[in-house]
Amino acid sequence: MAVYTHVSAEDLAAFLARYDVGELVSAKGIAEGVENSNYLIDTTGGRFILTLYEKRVSAEDLPFFMALLDHLAARGLPVPPAIKDRQGVAIQSLAGRPACLIAFLPGVSLSHPTPAQALATGRAMGEMHRALADFSEQRPNALGPEVWAPLLDRCGADLDEIEPGLRAHLSQALGDVLAKWPAALDRSAIHADLFPDNVLMQGDRVTGLIDFYFACTDIRAYDLAVMHSAWAFEADGTPADPAVGGALIAGYESILPLTGAERAALPVLAQGSCLRFALTRAWDWLNTPADALVTRKDPIAYVRRLDWYRENADALA
Repeated sequence: MAVYTHVSAEDLAAFLARYDVGELVSAKGIAEGVENSNYLIDTTGGRFILTLYEKRVSAEDLPFFMALLDHLAARGLPVPPAIKDRQGVAIQSLAGRPACLIAFLPGVSLSHPTPAQALATGRAMGEMHRALADFSEQRPNALGPEVWAPLLDRCGADLDEIEPGLRAHLSQALGDVLAKWPAALDRSAIHADLFPDNVLMQGDRVTGLIDFYFACTDIRAYDLAVMHSAWAFEADGTPADPAVGGALIAGYESILPLTGAERAALPVLAQGSCLRFALTRAWDWLNTPADALVTRKDPIAYVRRLDWYRENADALA
């Protein structure tokens, strides 16, 4: 989450008047994240999240995201569907951006998840994948393996301004990963970004899976690898308690056991996850406007994860 687009109180009040949610009481920009503009909205009728979709999220993709959330919510998953206005419309326009008013879910996101919390989240991902088995809509992964090399080229020599030798290091790792990429594994709709800050918890119970704006159709086990690379390390990219990563996989397999091919592919899928986030973070690091209310993410934290997976290829096999 972040704030790139600023909305006046007058425009926000007029926007909320389309809904049966009461009158505006307060609005606060949310600085975490790097993708969309987000506000925490309190009205006389309750609490909501307002999201304005910035340039990385295409308006053409929003119906897929909304359909996916409706599908999961109908099956009892703790996800935040968009709220429809009095005319039954979920996708709106505000301040020149596509926008949605989204249900607020209770709970807090974690900075240092415990093994018990990781176990619950692994189960939640398994339940999500199981619920999506009959979800028929598809969306290509706009940040999948076929875009990593072009993104590396666009970052170019500026990568070495982040860390000397970074461009060559990522190029060599990318070649290795693409040569081993397991394209034949089972596919489904996936979250593709289930970081600890995209999971809400109360104690050891998952109360919310949020921020589905990278959701796409891709290798199902890749979703688990993305989650492992996000949860099994400290914020600086050094390994965390190994029990956390193990609990994620155990929780997932309690719902959907991995096939032998999926288990064998996890190390390469995890390296691919690290490349994806190292490259997109590097691009954002080099191109985020100086006046944006946004917390930039350190790409080197994912380079450290990448190196760990490359040096410990048997850790997930």
